[in-house]
Amino acid sequence: MIKRAFVSLAAAAVLTTASALAHADGGGWALDADASRVAYGSIKAQVAGEVNSFSSVSGSISPEGAVSVDIALASVQTNVDIRNERMLEHVFNAGPSATLNAQADMGIIDGMAVGDTGLIDVVGGLTLNGNTLDINTAMFVAKLTDDTVMVTTNDMIMLSTAEAGLDEGINRLMELAGLPSITRVSPVTLRLVFTHGS
Repeated sequence: MIKRAFVSLAAAAVLTTASALAHADGGGWALDADASRVAYGSIKAQVAGEVNSFSSVSGSISPEGAVSVDIALASVQTNVDIRNERMLEHVFNAGPSATLNAQADMGIIDGMAVGDTGLIDVVGGLTLNGNTLDINTAMFVAKLTDDTVMVTTNDMIMLSTAEAGLDEGINRLMELAGLPSITRVSPVTLRLVFTHGS
């Protein structure tokens, strides 16, 4: 059965479903880093597409519905060591992390059974390099077990590098690599798996 709910949160409210389940017994939820993934794409010189990701992601949802997801920028994986270093130094300004925070509505999907899925409209925000970006997207939610919830982007999130304050760093990357262009909008995908914690 598909259940649909529409909520207004800040970015990682992606996990409204999990927080709603936490309401039932007062426990919190922890992000399963091994099962979760944050990835983004870019296009160089208008013809070379690349998919990059972050290997270190952590997060939690409190019993009160406070959602926090932390993306370690130093864990960026571009499949080229020198490019990893340049991304961290010039684009991310050696910042420690990007953060998704939210206050979730705890009572929306208390009744989801194992196997249920649904769509949640999310109004959110991502803090990166001192800038907070608004994100509006639909998230696909699946209750995998009594203690496990997975939330993924239903469509790609299109992230503006200008709004994120990354354009100066991207200009520097172009200089270092001798590239005529790098896209200024990046598609982002999320797979976040939360398990019921103590």
